[in-house]
Amino acid sequence: MDGRAASQTITDKIPYFLEAGIDLTVFSSITGIKDTRFEHRQFLAWGPAAFRFDFRHWFANQYGRGLAYKIVTTAVSIVLAPFIALERLLLGFSSQWSWAIPAYLHGKKRIQNKEVDVVYSTAGAWSAQLAALWLKKSTGVFWMTEIHDPLVIRSSPDDVGFGDQPNRDARFRKWLEAQICKHADVAWWFTDGAVHYAKLRNPNLNEPGNAKGVMVIPGAEPPGAAGEVSNVTVPAAPAGQVVQKPKEEHPHRYGAHLVISHFGSLAKNRSISTILNRLPNLFQKHPEARSVIQVHVYGAKVDPFTAEAIAQHGFADLVIEHGRIEKDPITGKSGRERIAECMQASDVLLLLHGDDAWCAEYIPSKMYEYFWMGRPIWAITHLNPQMNALLAERNAYISTADDAASIDQTLERIWLDWQQKNLMPLAFKPIGVDQAAQRILQFVECIPTAKAQ
Repeated sequence: MDGRAASQTITDKIPYFLEAGIDLTVFSSITGIKDTRFEHRQFLAWGPAAFRFDFRHWFANQYGRGLAYKIVTTAVSIVLAPFIALERLLLGFSSQWSWAIPAYLHGKKRIQNKEVDVVYSTAGAWSAQLAALWLKKSTGVFWMTEIHDPLVIRSSPDDVGFGDQPNRDARFRKWLEAQICKHADVAWWFTDGAVHYAKLRNPNLNEPGNAKGVMVIPGAEPPGAAGEVSNVTVPAAPAGQVVQKPKEEHPHRYGAHLVISHFGSLAKNRSISTILNRLPNLFQKHPEARSVIQVHVYGAKVDPFTAEAIAQHGFADLVIEHGRIEKDPITGKSGRERIAECMQASDVLLLLHGDDAWCAEYIPSKMYEYFWMGRPIWAITHLNPQMNALLAERNAYISTADDAASIDQTLERIWLDWQQKNLMPLAFKPIGVDQAAQRILQFVECIPTAKAQ
């Protein structure tokens, strides 16, 4: 799915796998674009809640979001409503769980036909991990798993995750993590913090020589460099070769407005209100900033806290929403390429980390995209030394999410630097996907029957 982090994480690696001679078959949902570079099977989830979700995306991709979309999807929602209520009552899982069923059935058939040497599960939704677990238990196939976000959500810095979970979905995810740590042949997470807490909950990850409990930084490719889905195979850079920075058509110019841009999803715990509620203090000290600062929001509707802050402070003219940026049918540019242009046109790229305890185990994938853009970054982080170190090495502006004074100081510094046309330049040290792909290929090379050529 163009621009979605979970899809991007795997699509950026694919050219490296193809170049290494890996014979790929990809199983995914029906919500994204079908890749033509290899066999790509798209399955519809079997549960009513997931069916409704997938159907909405599929219909929008096929026919747009006009009147027909509203009529048809509303009718489907009405028909499915009682079945969705029953599913939630009986199971209480997140909606995408049922995608695991068709993925397992098709995967098992291929394994029994000796068409598969390695199962590699990677996704934002845990249904992919569940399908892979079933395949491992029923066939013994070699299983590598990549865990994007922690499966166990801790409630406080002192909470390791041993306690009772708040609902059935959380309890199931805790069980699934334990099963992954027990049965997977290789398992890796994206941050030091995630590996740390997974090892505390699953001591077997600490066994010497264990290929479980590994940290692999996902990185990102510049738009169009490797991972874009297309009808043409795009060659990856050879191992060890640095992918070059995408060239800007024009050098950045300071305009009439200080443009602070946020890209990606928003929520109550990752909210633009974090800075909107501090702007009145800046405007009191620097009244001229009120008519100059703009906050641009790409990729998502504003969260409830942001909407409340806009209304409270009268910032309707200050916050500019752009929604999702999709592929342009006229120019042929993908959503990622168009977003990259918007990033490079911004004065400052805003990176919101959140304010939950599990931020210690999570780094927004958007950060790795930002590293390619060459624009100043303002990151508001929480409890993550690894993330702070990566940002500090690149000369980013850094604030602490639960420290209002820290946000005030950084905001004023950005304003003063912009006035002097001297925003702190980002040190160009991008993290490409080649390093992650090569690490994963090393795991594959250890399997005697793997089809790496």
